[in-house]
Amino acid sequence: MRDLQKALADIGSIRQQLAAGTMFRGFGPAVVAVTGLLAAATATAQSLWLADPTHQPLAFLAAWAATAIAGAALIGAEMIARTRRHHAGLADAMLHNAVEQSLPAGLAGMAIGIVLVTFAPETLWMLPGLWQILLGLGIFASVRSLPPAVGLAGVWYVAAGVFVLALSSQTQALSPWTMGLPFVVGQLMLAAILHYAYGDVDDEDAP
Repeated sequence: MRDLQKALADIGSIRQQLAAGTMFRGFGPAVVAVTGLLAAATATAQSLWLADPTHQPLAFLAAWAATAIAGAALIGAEMIARTRRHHAGLADAMLHNAVEQSLPAGLAGMAIGIVLVTFAPETLWMLPGLWQILLGLGIFASVRSLPPAVGLAGVWYVAAGVFVLALSSQTQALSPWTMGLPFVVGQLMLAAILHYAYGDVDDEDAP
């Protein structure tokens, strides 16, 4: 029994090592691009219908939280389907690695949002920039299992987040476009990078 358990543990360890050294193909470029378009739609809607986001922070953040949840759901569903299709026997290990790499940044962003809303609402103008920086850090954490050029999207998000923090500090105001535009550009950039890197494989799956 112990030999069997050791053999199973060794197989699991080998799977994890293989997964760690394999390029992850679970992120669908088209779906990633759609999340950028969702950000554009949210920013446009808020600029038209939310008269003063700074004095309506909960409405502002609720719309962006809903956008983030919708985007994460789309990417997650596509990621599961693509991972099963492209990675076969390594699918579970590849999914585990992908979630393990990206989840901490997402949880940190959620926690920071809750803390600022609850205890320091006067500092909510910092949230767009902080979220962008955290997303950039999450991308950097995933670079080892993604195409190297994905790091450019990470650089964009960190740089955009720092710029948005500096810009927003002048007025301490919430703006749909300081939240939305970096995500639009970043997600479309990420989609283009993934499409270029995955193109040949994805074309093989096209009907």
